[in-house]
Parts: sequence; structure tokens; C-alpha cells
Amino acid sequence: MSPRPRLDHVRRPELLAAAAAVIRQRGLENARVADVADEAGTSAPSVLYYFASKAELLKEALTSAEERYYEELERELIETESARERLVKIVGGGASEGDYDAALWMELWARALRDPELAATRAELDDRWRRTIAEVVRYGQEREEFGPAQPDVFALLLGSLLDGLAVQIALGDAEVTPARAQELSLALAERELNCELRAAA
Repeated sequence: MSPRPRLDHVRRPELLAAAAAVIRQRGLENARVADVADEAGTSAPSVLYYFASKAELLKEALTSAEERYYEELERELIETESARERLVKIVGGGASEGDYDAALWMELWARALRDPELAATRAELDDRWRRTIAEVVRYGQEREEFGPAQPDVFALLLGSLLDGLAVQIALGDAEVTPARAQELSLALAERELNCELRAAA
């Protein structure tokens, strides 16, 4: 049995952050293990010790980025009593300037078409995104801030809209600025939930 490679002083989260940065800049196809190692200040064997393939790097990098997003979002929502303000925060985070994770998502979507493992990751992450939106809608309905929409159906609609707009923002579409994306998303939510949101934005 060959010996394990010597590990430099680098932690898994640092490798994931480095992998995400390289994939965003170069795309998964052109990202090399050596590039990730250079970004993390470590060696290629250290990267390969943790990740067997570039597809695994993409999966773990995106999952890690999503986990950080939800940790921050949860703190913000706990501090916000109003359901309308909670929904505004979700929309603001889903269609904002510098939405770099959209680049990771675009890589994942393309490869999930033919990679069952990445397809499962995509489904799991999308399910969490929609549940988060639906929970805010249910909370708002309990407080009588929102009308009688179906939370899961609304979550699918709003989540899909935000995802599509985030892609356009990442591509630099002149017609889809973050401000325009948020306005469109909030206008949709106002119609579906029979409430006023843009005044709280």
C-alpha cells in the first residue's frame, strides 16, 4: 500500500473556499488541482487527499457555500419578527450584486444532467431553498401578513424566478440588474401573497 501524502497545514474549509474561487474564475472544466492547491497555499497531494475528483470538489464547494449562506440567513430571520421583512431578506439575498455562487450553480446544473450524484446534490439543495421560502410564507400566514397562497407552490415559483434572475445577473445581462431582479421578485410575491413588500425593501 502506498503511503498517504504528507498534509500541509491547510484545513478542509480553506480547500473548499479555494476550490470555489478557482471554479468561479476558470470553470470546472479548466480548473486544475494545482490551481486549487496554489489558491489554498498548499500542495496538490493535499487536495487529492480530501477530494477524489473535480466533480467532488464542485459538490463540496457549493454545499459548503450554501451552508454558510443558510447559517447567516437563519441569524437574520431570527432577528426579524415581520414575515414580510423576512421574505424581503430572502429576495435580497437571492438576487444581489456579486452573486458569485451563481457561477457554481451553473456548473452544477450543467453536470447534473448526466451525473447522478450531482443530480442528487442539486435536488437536495433546491429542496432546502424551497422549504426555506415556504416556511416564511406559512409563518406569515399564521400572522395574517400573507394571503391564502399554497406555500410550497409559491416557493417553487419564487425560487425558480430568483434562480433564473441570478443567472442573468452573473452573466452581466444589462436588462437584469440586482435592483430590477428584486423589484420583479417582490412584485410577484405581492400578487401571489396579497400583501405589500416593496415598501419594506
